[in-house]
Amino acid sequence: MYTQVFGNYLLSKELITKDQLLTALSKKTLEAIHPSTLALYHGYVSPSEIEEIVRLQKQEGRRFSELAVENGYLTHEQALQLLNADIPDFLLLGQILLEDGAFTYEQFANILANYRNHSELLDLEMHSCNKDDVQHLIDIFSILSENTLSTFSRLYLELLFNNFIRMIGDDFTPLPPKEIKEFSADYCITQEINGFYHAHSYISMDHETAMLFAERYTGEKFTELNEYVQASLEDFLNIHNGLFIVNTSNDTSKELTIGFPHIPESPILSFEHTTYHLPILYSFGTVHFIFEAQ
Repeated sequence: MYTQVFGNYLLSKELITKDQLLTALSKKTLEAIHPSTLALYHGYVSPSEIEEIVRLQKQEGRRFSELAVENGYLTHEQALQLLNADIPDFLLLGQILLEDGAFTYEQFANILANYRNHSELLDLEMHSCNKDDVQHLIDIFSILSENTLSTFSRLYLELLFNNFIRMIGDDFTPLPPKEIKEFSADYCITQEINGFYHAHSYISMDHETAMLFAERYTGEKFTELNEYVQASLEDFLNIHNGLFIVNTSNDTSKELTIGFPHIPESPILSFEHTTYHLPILYSFGTVHFIFEAQ
């Protein structure tokens, strides 16, 4: 879950590029955590010691933990602790970026140290095991993006993250939202929310991303941008907003309605009221979510 937050942190600090993050995310389900990564994370070994053990591994073809204990870098107790240690979700992403050459062991150690101290993110993560992960993602995301979210925005964002995870997948990184007055959309679907609170929501992406998004949503294969792709995006937005107005009605006893989802008349979107652009960086492309409220 907190892979999203760590990816956001690395991008915001310009420690990696979007392309590096996308490549790493695409590999995440195929990789396993390495004892060296856990040893570095827990502070049992230094970056230079890891490099020495890895050098010995290449020469002797033996396991990392075995060589580390034999050469006095780890105790037997520490090696056993690593075998049974809880693995923070974000750590595997860091390992993949390390293996891809995004940074050195020394740089990775510094990144982990700074990440621990950054707005108490690690404390929030380590105490979240019995709480709602999405709530913590929103808390941490709010800190990283330096945005104070209203109650209404928190509810909408919480549901949005949940729906992305349930319907599309959790291999995404939310980038910091920006207030905008205009947006040049590519393939875009919009829907209006009416009632005591009036809003417009938009979901936009390039054509290839739209087909891959629809594939994730439906489980079907698409080779062209057709009416079925459009229907998939419309259905996603309609279900999301439909769930939102039901939840809002239950919480406030006030009614909201939604219009039909459709493609905007013009690809150049202009906004009169407060509008936020939230890019969602998936391993298959970037999904742009835009929300205008009045």
